[in-house]
Amino acid sequence: MTDVTTDKPTRELIQSKIDLMIDNLTTINDTDGKFLLRFGDVVVDDKSWKVWNWPQGVGLYGIYKNYKLTGNPKALKVVTDWFNNALAEGSPSKNVNTMAPLLAMGCLYEDTGDTRFYPYLDQWAKWAMEDMPRTTGRGMAHITYEDPHYEQLWDDTLMMTVMPLAKIGRLLDHPDYVEEAKYQFLIHAEYLMDKKTGLWFHGWNFNRRDNYAGALWARGNCWITIGIPEFIEIAGLKKGDLMREWLITILNRQVEALAKLQDESGMWHTLLDDPNSYVESSATAGIAYGILKAVHRRYIDPKYAAVAEKAIKALLGQIDEHGEVQNVSVGTGLEDSLDYYRNIDKTAMPYGQSLTVLAFTEYLVSFC
Repeated sequence: MTDVTTDKPTRELIQSKIDLMIDNLTTINDTDGKFLLRFGDVVVDDKSWKVWNWPQGVGLYGIYKNYKLTGNPKALKVVTDWFNNALAEGSPSKNVNTMAPLLAMGCLYEDTGDTRFYPYLDQWAKWAMEDMPRTTGRGMAHITYEDPHYEQLWDDTLMMTVMPLAKIGRLLDHPDYVEEAKYQFLIHAEYLMDKKTGLWFHGWNFNRRDNYAGALWARGNCWITIGIPEFIEIAGLKKGDLMREWLITILNRQVEALAKLQDESGMWHTLLDDPNSYVESSATAGIAYGILKAVHRRYIDPKYAAVAEKAIKALLGQIDEHGEVQNVSVGTGLEDSLDYYRNIDKTAMPYGQSLTVLAFTEYLVSFC
């Protein structure tokens, strides 16, 4: 793996690592079935690149953003090849996680006008609006293959379903979809944001009236650090819009808390406030990206660029000679025990690759 220095990484180094990680992304596969998830007759492969699920959806968006910001033809080919294969095989059943690829699909449709994408965008958004279960207060229940999770709100839902819904709403001229997406941010923040710190709990249960273990889970928080700057753009929120101002306010609170909890190494711990939990790369990358984008968009104080750069240097040390990002935790459920989070397995995952690509791509803006 790369040695980390105190020097500012060069543009050439960052670009070479991006190319290496993109090459590695397409080779990720669960060869021995160790990470397969079995729910009755349903077997879910979260790890392999060619599967239609949330890890791949996040991966696609990260690689697509690299293409949009740099014009990298390799990145565009990875995304278009994935969708060509996926559409040939057919889409899976609809849930929070399987909707994640619709965000990158919407971006491709916007760029190309490829009519193959329209019915998917239309039907999946209608499912999210009309058929997806709602909690008390009309939040989106975190329905997955495993469980409908009635009366549960999770951080992940904002990234996996709410962001695609807003994108599709803008593309297909459904302002009601965008309004629903805005509402989902409001209700999720009401129950998931820790009023003391500005960080976010992993989940909430209306029946239990609690946040389970009260886990300030790093990757769950990274969905927020990424999601707020992205959502402001995706939803088309202009200066002076009260929703935009509120989102920027809560982002500032979260980033202030994150900066205080950054490990000396530049990484963040998988439980943000537990220095004895392991440092985790996907969350570190997502947080670094969100901070960098928020700085570049003038949503937060420029001083936080140094926090993100420290994370970028640390992530350079997590990339092996094959372009595989190390110390990435696998899919993580919502549980009552903090030890559950401390003991989650680590392996190469599509979102580990793509979130690091995303962070490195935004870091290239620093050279402009």
